[in-house]
Amino acid sequence: MIDRERYPVDPWRLVETRYDEEGVSETFFSVGNGYLGLRGNHIEGRGAHEHGTFINGLHETWPIRHAEQAYGFAEVGQTIVNAPDAKVMRVYIDDEPLSFDETEIHEYSRVLDLRTGVLERTVVWVTPSGKKVRMHDERIVSFDERHLAVLRLELVVENADAPVTISCQLLNRQDGAGIYAGDPMATASENKTGFDPRKAERITERVLQPVEYWQDGLRSALSYRVTDSGMTVAVVADHIVETENDYSSRTLIEPDIAKNVFRVQAKAGVPIRISKIVSYHSSRGVPPRELVDRCRRSLDRVGVEGVDALFRAQAEWLRAFWERSDVRIAGHDDLQQATRWCLFQLAQAASRADGTGVPAKGLTGSGYSGHYFWDTEIYVLPFLTYTSPQWAKNALRARVLMLPAARRRAAQLNEAGALFPWRTINGEEASAYYAAGTAQYHINADISFALGKYVRATGDVEFLRREGADIAVETARLWATLGFWRGTNGTSSFHIHGVTGPDEYTTVVNDNLFTNVMARYNLRFAARIVGEMAEQDPAAYRALVERTGLDAGERDAWERAAEAIHIPYSDSLGIHPQDSFFLEREVWDLEGTPADKRPLLLHYHPLVIYRFQVLKQADVVLALFLQGNHFTAEEKLDDFDYYDPLTTGDSTLSAVVQSIMAAEVGYQDLAREYFEQALFVDLGDLHHNAADGVHVASAGGVWTTLVCGFGGMRDHDGLLSFDPRLPVDWPELSYPLQWHGTDLRISVTSDLLRVEARSGDPVDFSVRGVEYRVAVGEPAVVALADQGPRRPGRPTLRQFEDARRDDGTLMSPTVPVTTTSIPILGVFED
Repeated sequence: MIDRERYPVDPWRLVETRYDEEGVSETFFSVGNGYLGLRGNHIEGRGAHEHGTFINGLHETWPIRHAEQAYGFAEVGQTIVNAPDAKVMRVYIDDEPLSFDETEIHEYSRVLDLRTGVLERTVVWVTPSGKKVRMHDERIVSFDERHLAVLRLELVVENADAPVTISCQLLNRQDGAGIYAGDPMATASENKTGFDPRKAERITERVLQPVEYWQDGLRSALSYRVTDSGMTVAVVADHIVETENDYSSRTLIEPDIAKNVFRVQAKAGVPIRISKIVSYHSSRGVPPRELVDRCRRSLDRVGVEGVDALFRAQAEWLRAFWERSDVRIAGHDDLQQATRWCLFQLAQAASRADGTGVPAKGLTGSGYSGHYFWDTEIYVLPFLTYTSPQWAKNALRARVLMLPAARRRAAQLNEAGALFPWRTINGEEASAYYAAGTAQYHINADISFALGKYVRATGDVEFLRREGADIAVETARLWATLGFWRGTNGTSSFHIHGVTGPDEYTTVVNDNLFTNVMARYNLRFAARIVGEMAEQDPAAYRALVERTGLDAGERDAWERAAEAIHIPYSDSLGIHPQDSFFLEREVWDLEGTPADKRPLLLHYHPLVIYRFQVLKQADVVLALFLQGNHFTAEEKLDDFDYYDPLTTGDSTLSAVVQSIMAAEVGYQDLAREYFEQALFVDLGDLHHNAADGVHVASAGGVWTTLVCGFGGMRDHDGLLSFDPRLPVDWPELSYPLQWHGTDLRISVTSDLLRVEARSGDPVDFSVRGVEYRVAVGEPAVVALADQGPRRPGRPTLRQFEDARRDDGTLMSPTVPVTTTSIPILGVFED
């Protein structure tokens, strides 16, 4: 799945041995910290798929122009913008630039070291006049210092004296043109029409309005106000030159560019080193001058402590990160390398988000416009919760801060409580296509689910009672008004209509199983915590009532709705239908669909897709995992068998869940196959859009697949349990977990599960129904008779050959075709 000649196996580094101007490599070698992200553009700053410098939450707004407007449609779009680019350190020898297209390259290596967080590149090139030049550059975005990045360049002309010029620049690429532009170039990831809904919107008007810009010695400053959103941003860069060669410098400062140009009379073999220290600050309204001052203070601190201190702090920060996060796969360095790269991407996306959301692409590209989705809560927060719980709390606080906008959105849709936006940056709904956006009400339950998981794993009831409970209350209120009661034969059931589940190939349906199951959780969770607060912390309960206007009768109403919520089930097929009408649709023959018609969303109108039983991603199967304690083993197997052949995997979120459930029900080889699809979704560019940024949710899902799929960890009802499914050719899988402040280490072999506590209080857990306890100095070692059931092969469409709906009609798989003549319809015969 990955070119191993270009990217050789190394368990702790991603190494590139050959230069190629590809957008995917820009993504691979991006560095960031959750606040600031620099795409892996080369310091020459010339041709690129996307010259990207991103700040979490820095965005522009624009009016959404619907072809036909209707009440309640999202009105204002949001898209992440390119912050000023500080990566450029352009080199000239004899006034000739280094250009990979034209220069004779003798050596090339680029390395992202996952232990130190340093991106480094070594290039040896020969000029047309025969001068051999060795360059080594390094780059970090500091995890320790949220607002700082460092770029260092060391250059030596090895075999001759030569005039050397190094042009260090700050560029406004957002509003630039030509080679200075930041817009992605058209690539093979786009189809022939250029349409791809996964890409960012392009704004043609000027976005960054210059405010303050100046040059002070070798310190440059640019600052801007974003035209419509009103956000502000500033960047200030210092330059340190170290060389025994004679040199001079000159500067240029304009609203959209700052240059510090160093002219060096280089002697053969005498090195030149330039360190460029850059600080970025942004705000929703602080004046740019104040942000410039903040940048100054950040840089002044580096001037006191030294640049090397930042590199040492980076390595120490990552040492601690890997100690609490590293998942080890013995005997498979290729899988280990990709796993660690994925976990590193999670740190780069979330570690210093500090109260903002986690964008779907992190800060590695402009894909999905820099928006936050449900991806964070379902796929990223589990990793954060069990390894770095403070990061999880920060991400949940971002949702707390969105509550006012979510309340307004619910009222706009005639509902009580709050409705969180399907995609957003500033808290307002930015999804123009409501059928696959706003209709995904399940995001409310997803956020409450993540909150509950965080509290269960950490015991942080203080956060829950101080502000997290507001989320549970307001989301439960929405379900109470969105749903309705229907009585038949003396019994009543609670239904939810007009929603879209995770599967975006089936939209605006009634009683979507995933939505109903998760809404049931949401209602029960809210009722439980409100009751606990009333009994255990009356002061916190009174404060909650004051903040939310909670009525004493709401809790009972939530419990009644949860108990009566409708869970679809087909007696004839023995499965849970995805929704009340799903089985009425025709079955899409995925096995007979040409490869050049995938993904379906780029080749078929939504109305064509919506008429069929076909899934963009696992829907019911995801419910089987998240709420697995509410389904029997037989139900899980039957549902998985039915839905797996219908799932296209056109979403990068799908393979991880399919892997977890395949492992649980016994398709061990298939679980391994799906795991590797998720693992290499970016490094193998399996969806042909890795150039637009990392699929952060899929990276989070890799951790979940390892820990919950193969490691067998669950925490239903706050009880920690294990039921491993180790692949047959893996000697050992080991991983750390944080559970209520206790540092656990879990390892699984073919015949043993070992749980060790490094620090903290004793922890109770179960293995396949048997209770155990682990304490510091008292590890628990559990013998395993097997690794669960094993089933060969995979489910196929053959199951539909004689399958009948509840009304007795047959289901037969077909592929939509384009007709060139009017078909003659014959009489149907069963």
